[in-house]
Amino acid sequence: MQICRIFDMGYKEVIELRSGARLGYVYDAEIDMETGQVKALLVPGKARLFGLLGREEDVAIPWDAIEKVGDDIILVRQAQLPALPRPPRRRRF
Repeated sequence: MQICRIFDMGYKEVIELRSGARLGYVYDAEIDMETGQVKALLVPGKARLFGLLGREEDVAIPWDAIEKVGDDIILVRQAQLPALPRPPRRRRF
């Protein structure tokens, strides 16, 4: 049995199996607080015009759409992934 931490997921690139599209790197996870189960992994949206015009909406990858978690990549099998509105940025002091 291999163990992977949520923190380590940020170093894995997400690839969509059907198209081979590179979706990006995981930056967060949705966790059900009652059961403790991971519900989805979040990947930031693609940058528009090299990031000067902001980003597209974030992509939520449901846990059941994940086919394989490897050493360097996460393979997902869903062609249409739900987009999420970007949350407001938190100020850090």
